[in-house]
Amino acid sequence: MSSEHERQQSRLRGEQIGQSSKEPWADLELTLPHNRSPTSIVSFVECALIELTHEEVGAEFVSTSVAGVKRTHFIAVDDVGEKFQKRYFDERLGWHETTVSREAVRDELVNRLSQSSSDRTNEMPNADSDTFRVKPVHQF
Repeated sequence: MSSEHERQQSRLRGEQIGQSSKEPWADLELTLPHNRSPTSIVSFVECALIELTHEEVGAEFVSTSVAGVKRTHFIAVDDVGEKFQKRYFDERLGWHETTVSREAVRDELVNRLSQSSSDRTNEMPNADSDTFRVKPVHQF
């Protein structure tokens, strides 16, 4: 009986280790359209900005339109999270990089993530969903 108890305890420890090793930013992903409230979007963006400031992660917004796929990356460039590198990729124009303030990143993400499903449908009826996610910087 003690061996069964030890196996159960070992399994529980393994599950706890697996849960605790999950990064806090791993669930910061959103696909448009969604059913979130405006207040929820603001909270979501604030959580993402905190993770960008404290972890080696960046935010990526990918949108698809008639003109092709466009990617925007945001990566914190200082320890206090007041300045961010914004990398913008357009299939026709290539990459463009600039430095922007935290406020500019916050406003842009809130505006993009607040886009309603009717806005998206009118733009391109059969388009892939726009996506936002936080992921390790080395994956960009």
